Amino acid sequence: MSLAQRPTSVRELFRLSDRISFLYVERGVVNREANAITVATPKGVVHVPSAAIGCLLIGPGTSVTHQAMSLMAQSGMTSVWVGEAAVRYYAHGAPLTRSSRLVEAQAHLVSRPKDRLRVAREMYLRRFPGEAVGGLSMEQLRGREGARVRAAYKSESERTGVPWRRRQYNPEDFATGDAVNQALSAANHCLYGIVHTVIVSLACSPALGFVHNGTERAFVFDIADLYKTEMTVPVAFEVAAMANEDTELDIPAATRRLFRDRQHSGGLLGRCTRDVKELLLGPDEAASEPMGDVVMLWDERGASVAGGVNYDEVYEVPW
Repeated sequence: MSLAQRPTSVRELFRLSDRISFLYVERGVVNREANAITVATPKGVVHVPSAAIGCLLIGPGTSVTHQAMSLMAQSGMTSVWVGEAAVRYYAHGAPLTRSSRLVEAQAHLVSRPKDRLRVAREMYLRRFPGEAVGGLSMEQLRGREGARVRAAYKSESERTGVPWRRRQYNPEDFATGDAVNQALSAANHCLYGIVHTVIVSLACSPALGFVHNGTERAFVFDIADLYKTEMTVPVAFEVAAMANEDTELDIPAATRRLFRDRQHSGGLLGRCTRDVKELLLGPDEAASEPMGDVVMLWDERGASVAGGVNYDEVYEVPW
């Protein structure tokens, strides 16, 4: 491969919403062959079309070559370094879009309490449609959310026959949780990886949350919460039911496989992309594509002006 090979332009790539959500690699070597990512493990070598994957979850014991990282960056595949069983986040790679439109809207909304509360209410409505939340405070929203989540746990417990006591896990010792709590942790962290991919691919800030606050992944947790009662909670209880039948079941692996299938059939990448855009821009403006490779200059009168212009030649500047 020539080192001078032209990077793929944004317009030549797959839309994020059309990609496969994630690929988890553990104890392997990630390399590059032409325009494909190769993953070598003791079982063999797998070729992965780089532009068709949204996120590569890089687990323990994995080596990644410089050429592989270069291709992933060019094709907009987000790299997320995670812990064993994909239950910890360490770092992530570069965004797919080159526009700052969404992150500017995000910063504008999150820095204004009334707008921030409005977005938080809209997030609640997307999770639990049909409720009147127009006058609710954040405290009241949290109370309603807690009641609805408890009801979801109870419903899944009754559906699968898996006993449920409470959400309890030790971040430092994954194995101490019971089967359903282990599966919940594994499913949630897969969900966080996908959501994190969407957020950074759209060049939004993972740290600027509307409901969550004070962590570098506040917005990731905000968006992930939109899908938990629909996706990760049912998956976790189903895996726990499988574990009751098979005591040798690898719970994290089984959870990843089932969650992968469930989110694919549910079109999670497309939904997540649409939700982030609509929450930050509104449904009408979200339908348009963000600008790419366009540098604008801020103007105090409210409208941006074109970059790459010598304004000494455009305006008469008094010295």
